Amino acid sequence: MPDGSLFIVATPIGNLQDMSARAIEVLQEVDLILAEDTRNSLRLLQHFSIQTRMVACHEHNEKASVQKWLEKLQSGASLALISDAGTPLISDPGYQLVAAAQLAGITVHPIPGACSIIAALSVSGLPSDRFVFEGFLPAKSQARRKRLLGLSEEARTLLFLEAPHRVLDSVRDMQQVLGEERRAVIARELTKTFESVHSELLADLPAWLEQDEYRTRGEIVLLVEGATEQPDDRSEPVLKVLLEYLPLSQAVAATCQITGGKRNQIYRLAMDLQAGESESK
Repeated sequence: MPDGSLFIVATPIGNLQDMSARAIEVLQEVDLILAEDTRNSLRLLQHFSIQTRMVACHEHNEKASVQKWLEKLQSGASLALISDAGTPLISDPGYQLVAAAQLAGITVHPIPGACSIIAALSVSGLPSDRFVFEGFLPAKSQARRKRLLGLSEEARTLLFLEAPHRVLDSVRDMQQVLGEERRAVIARELTKTFESVHSELLADLPAWLEQDEYRTRGEIVLLVEGATEQPDDRSEPVLKVLLEYLPLSQAVAATCQITGGKRNQIYRLAMDLQAGESESK
């Protein structure tokens, strides 16, 4: 075990058989394990008979504790960082520690393993050569729609994490902003007993989710097909006229029918036109 090294160790996202032999060896041999939740990680360590001392490293104490852990590394101690599940730093704490360690000349070693978003992408059936991970969307609908609007022309496959109690609302907002014709995938409880992967058009996904309350439970990765077309050149003049007489949603729908344009692009154009009018007043 190299002295003064930091190891970023991936752990299972569900099935404990996904724990690598190398990860077990590293966790057994380091001087200290930094864990997002020590109570949660204790069960993992006990399962693999790992007796290394463990302390908490979470979003509330990471910034204040970075200097203390750096001093341990600089004195020759070896440390391992683990999250509650999967690969650390993917929507989990640890970024500040890794950045500080690199600036201090500390060697940081990745110990790869399970990662929920990569696992979901691999079975989604959506294009996987180019993708963008957006983490969790904002909890409030207005902020969520604003974030989605910024992604509406993104051609890469979109990956999100979502909480069970918000996934239905998020999908509905995606319908409105990204358009109903895009394909989406709900990957739920990956590697666990009730694992499921379901693909559906955004137009039909809310109804599918509402058919069974269990479809919105557990750990969820939500994937959405990227944008494929630009707005029709006729869209703006048609939309401008319709917005004078119709509410935004009706004007967007009518413009799509007239020009054959994609809803997400027309919706974004309508928002831009209304914002321009507000600024000119």
